[in-house]
Amino acid sequence: MSQYGATVLRLFLGVTFLMHAYLAFVVYGPARAVELNARMGIPLPEVAAWYLILAHGLGGIMLILGLWTRWAALANLVVMLGALVFVHLHQGYFIKAVMVDNAPRPAGYEYVLLLVGATLAQALLGGGALAVTRRG
Repeated sequence: MSQYGATVLRLFLGVTFLMHAYLAFVVYGPARAVELNARMGIPLPEVAAWYLILAHGLGGIMLILGLWTRWAALANLVVMLGALVFVHLHQGYFIKAVMVDNAPRPAGYEYVLLLVGATLAQALLGGGALAVTRRG
């Protein structure tokens, strides 16, 4: 059954990352994603925005399919570690609402830390059952 556990993890991570790419690319748009990265103090905000879009978008699809799962997870681990270190770590552990541009935004690193752990676990576990590539 452990192979199916890895599959469940892979599917949920894949959908989550794909939706984050959709948010950055379609909802915000690349220019706004770059602007948000710069405001949050992320180094090289343009590179970081495009890396997020590609890693979360392509990596999310690869995770859903189980295609080179470990590599897709590692590419996304970079994004999540960057979010943890550069954006959320100083906000404290618990998620809470803070006002940004007159709108409530979540702050705190508990969600990001969970994604870091789950993504690292996926990289170690591999694709699990029903993966296109069984070794990656």
